[in-house]
Amino acid sequence: MFSGKNVKLGIAPIAWTNDDLPELGGENTFQQCVSEMALAGFTGSEVGNKYPRDPAVLKPMLELRGIEICNAWFSTFLISKPYEETEVEFEKHVAFLAAMGAKVVGVSEQSYSTQGIQTQPVFEGKYVMNDAEWEALCQGLNKLGKLSLEKYGVALTFHHHMGTVVQYGDETERLMAGTDPNYVNLLFDSGHFAYCGEDPVEMVTRFARRVKHVHLKDIRPDVVNRVRQERLSFLEGVRQGAFTIPGDGCVDFDPIFKVLAESGYQGYMVVEAEQDPAKANPLEYAIRARKFIREHTGL
Repeated sequence: MFSGKNVKLGIAPIAWTNDDLPELGGENTFQQCVSEMALAGFTGSEVGNKYPRDPAVLKPMLELRGIEICNAWFSTFLISKPYEETEVEFEKHVAFLAAMGAKVVGVSEQSYSTQGIQTQPVFEGKYVMNDAEWEALCQGLNKLGKLSLEKYGVALTFHHHMGTVVQYGDETERLMAGTDPNYVNLLFDSGHFAYCGEDPVEMVTRFARRVKHVHLKDIRPDVVNRVRQERLSFLEGVRQGAFTIPGDGCVDFDPIFKVLAESGYQGYMVVEAEQDPAKANPLEYAIRARKFIREHTGL
C-alpha cells in the first residue's frame, strides 16, 4: 500500500507530557519519552515542552535513538495581531526546525481560540471569521509559507483544530481555496475531524491533494458525547479520554490509509493521541499503535 521509502511513522510526545496540561505526565522525562518512542518502533517525533531547543543538544540525543524531528506546532495570530509580530516568531521557529532536519511545520491560527480555556465548553462559543479576517488569514499564511519554504526548505501545513477558527470541513475548504498550494497545505488530523462531527474519510478524500502531514488520532465517541452533553472544555475532554490511538476508538482507518496511498502521499504519519498517561501508559499505547499501523498498512 505505502512505500517505506516515501512514508515514515512518527509519534507525538503529548502522550507522555502534555503541553497544554503540564500536570499530565509531569513526572515523565524527555529521555524516557524519546527512548520509549524508539522502543515502540517509531522513527519520527514532534516537539514537546521538555525537549531541548538547542539543535546541538537535541540532535545527538535523538540520533542515539534513531529518531528525527518531523514537525512542531506553531501558533499564529494573523487575524488579531500585526502580521509582523507573527512572522518574527515564526521565522525563529522554522529556523530551529530546519536545523533539526524537519521538512514540515504545523501551523494553527489561535486568535480567539477556545481550546485552552478550561471554563469554555468546546462545542460552544467558537469564533466565526468575517471576510476581512479570512483574507488576512489566507494572505498571512501565504507569506509565511513562502518564507518558510524558500528560505528554509520547510513546508507550511495548516492544522484544523477543535475550538479554533478553522475547525469544520467547510472552513478547511475555504482556507485551502484561499491559499496558494505552493506555500500552504494541510495537516490532516483524523481525530479532530471526527470530534467535530465530520467524516474523516470524506475529509481526507476531499483534501487528499493538499495533505502534506498526517496526525493519526482516534476518538472515544462515548467520551465526546459526554463532553457535548455536560458542556465540558476541550482540555477536560482530553483528561477524560476523548482521544486515543488508532484502532482504539470509532474512526475507520483502512479507507483513510487507502486514500492517502492512492493519492501518492509522501511524508510522515504521526500518532498523536493526547491522554492522561496515568490512565493510558504511553509505551503500551505506542506499541499498540505501531502494531495497528503495521497490520493495516504493511509499514
